Amino acid sequence: MTISAEDRARKIKIIIFDVDGVLTDGSIWIIPVPVAENGGTGSKMIEAKGFSAHDGAGISLARLGGLKCGIITKRISETVAMRARDLKLDFVYQGQAFKMKPIREIVENEGVTLEEICYVGDDVIDLPVMRQCGLAVAVADARDRVKAEAHYVTPNRGGRGAGRDAIEFILAAKGVLDRCVESMIDESNPISPSMDIGKGGDLK
Repeated sequence: MTISAEDRARKIKIIIFDVDGVLTDGSIWIIPVPVAENGGTGSKMIEAKGFSAHDGAGISLARLGGLKCGIITKRISETVAMRARDLKLDFVYQGQAFKMKPIREIVENEGVTLEEICYVGDDVIDLPVMRQCGLAVAVADARDRVKAEAHYVTPNRGGRGAGRDAIEFILAAKGVLDRCVESMIDESNPISPSMDIGKGGDLK
């Protein structure tokens, strides 16, 4: 019997995102910055990425819905590390060429099953996890091969709210999306402010 994406979503406890092409549009900006070296001048390279504020708000909604969130990415970037701190993500794995390794670690440490994990990806490096997790989500502009194997394809592209789409799909399937939204905007709710994000990558 085929299990619907909604039925899969109801079991999810943890959402894991790829970064480039999922939480960003896949663009990687390499910016040269002048630096002084031994009395002369040189330059170093700074990597910059653009993230969606809609996805950031989605992380807060997910947390209000009792979900944990994290990222697994092949690249290593301080920009990503700063964004992860900004969002107070539960799981942050960088430099991971084979993404099932951290997934297995999460399963063991959190006491969950693969059926309780959602993974959001866009390229073939994400397929090993998508083939084993409970809910495999592809962003709207994912590679065709990836979309073909996904249980759900977001209406929006990577870096343009796709992460939020995945979160809202899960919360809606669980029947708690409206409650989470109302809780998030409730001025008297003491929980929402404590989950606030957007400190601009404050290192503290």
